[in-house]
Amino acid sequence: MSLAPFESIPEVESRLSGSGYLPSREIATTVFLAEKLDKPVLVEGPAGVGKTELALALSKATGRPLVRLQCYEGLDESKALYEWEYAKQLLYTQLVKEKISETLAGTHDLAEAVDRIGGSESVFFSERFLLPRPVLKALLADEPTVLLVDEIDKADPEFEAFLLEVLSDFAVTVPEIGTFRARHVPRVILTSNAARELSDALKRRCLHLFIDYPTREREVEIVRKRVPGIGKDLAAKVVETVQRVRGLDLKKSPSIAETLDWARALLILNASELSPQLLTETLNVLLKHEADIQRAREQARELVQA
Repeated sequence: MSLAPFESIPEVESRLSGSGYLPSREIATTVFLAEKLDKPVLVEGPAGVGKTELALALSKATGRPLVRLQCYEGLDESKALYEWEYAKQLLYTQLVKEKISETLAGTHDLAEAVDRIGGSESVFFSERFLLPRPVLKALLADEPTVLLVDEIDKADPEFEAFLLEVLSDFAVTVPEIGTFRARHVPRVILTSNAARELSDALKRRCLHLFIDYPTREREVEIVRKRVPGIGKDLAAKVVETVQRVRGLDLKKSPSIAETLDWARALLILNASELSPQLLTETLNVLLKHEADIQRAREQARELVQA
């Protein structure tokens, strides 16, 4: 059930925190303004800084169901909007075969038969056989939703242009049926890892939010909130080390999620403090590429400073 709208920025901070997401003041302000201005939010930043998690937390904080569209190269309108349930259409055709025979009775040639069948097309191209995909599902939902368009930068520019039109009107036209307008305008979050430059037209229609890796203080707070049982000193040491690791020339820097995984791993190992050896033995939790692991191993002593 959808909860009451946000009344203030501190309320946004409180409700997102209660959903397990610790927002910066900038994030809370953007979420508040997006609701008041009824605008989508385009969230950019490095992989793993909490862009997708913001949409998940917003869903929890507002009581709105989350509808997720995962973008990828080659994504087309049918996968985002709707498809026809051809198997169901075929099944119904078999079930009403006798009725079809009656419809065709008395026809003298193929053209006449096609004309008669054509008159019944609307029966098989109706909402009964329409399979909504994420965008249409969000528009037709009986209650307000959060629509997450994840990694929009991975989709082709043509799809971006199509999505722009949908987000402008919050309406979708199905040629065989007509136009569907949103029963409730969804709260829209788009995320991008900057795999390609997005159009100015899309950016104009959205509030822009850039999420970077958190400050040391905020990341420590995240670790202590998300990893029950970890001590203050170990949490601080974990974050200090991770932030030094991010300063290396890596193929992929560790995300916040990987910081949390590493902190949990250290607890499982009953670690009370960090050492170069312990870092070396657990780098595979923190880093995902062998070249990155080797580079960090070579500097383990410098990374774990007293």
